[in-house]
Amino acid sequence: MQSVHEGDQILLYSGPKAQFLLVYKPGVKFSTHKGEIILPEDLKWGEKIVSSSGTTFYVIKPATGDLMLKVRRLTTIIYPKDAGLMLLYTSIGCGSRVLEVGTGSGAFTIVLATIVGTTGKVYSFERRKEFLDNAINNVRRASLADRVEFLLCDPTKEGFNIPAVEVAFVDVPEPWEFVRPVYEVLEPGGFWVSLSPNIEQVQKTYEALKSYFVRLRTVEVIEREILVREGKTRPREFMICHTGYITFGNKIVNEMA
Repeated sequence: MQSVHEGDQILLYSGPKAQFLLVYKPGVKFSTHKGEIILPEDLKWGEKIVSSSGTTFYVIKPATGDLMLKVRRLTTIIYPKDAGLMLLYTSIGCGSRVLEVGTGSGAFTIVLATIVGTTGKVYSFERRKEFLDNAINNVRRASLADRVEFLLCDPTKEGFNIPAVEVAFVDVPEPWEFVRPVYEVLEPGGFWVSLSPNIEQVQKTYEALKSYFVRLRTVEVIEREILVREGKTRPREFMICHTGYITFGNKIVNEMA
């Protein structure tokens, strides 16, 4: 079995209501509602740890979605169901240079930094210092801060002043105000992706985008989990329904821009 290294993030799992994300350090004590856990030396992925109450926890590698959902939040975050489509409908990959407008709590920043790898770069803009400080701490805990350049400013007034990027992800209340600044820093053919909770925001964004971008489309992703039990499998009573409308577009060369 592969060993866990000190400083790795681990997920201690004992069921849907007992899973905890923490940084591995031998000897650390961790208290839960199912007893106290002492992290042992030479911990292995997939092995079990028994708490002081006799509850079994398994040492699991956290998914990127786990890292997203367990950040310290000062803002609403982008959910994994939306993040997946936002990535796959663009060309983002290892080595990409991407722009994030609206750092928020840094949950999606973690996803972007993971995807671009050690040779890529995420330029993440935020207008509120308290949000940016929190996001930086969240990204540092994920050991990804070296792939991100954080900037505190208002690009609608100051511009972005960064190298050209391949994809721009926009998650702010007024995305239409960022269309022109994004257009100026985005490579021709590059991707615009914005997330808005209200359809009126989408309408204003479309109006601003149509002179600079083509292949415009907006989608909504709905996630429904299935409760699997012998003889009575069915959908769960609750589901992650509306979280936002995702708008996509590709930059064209507009000689009048």
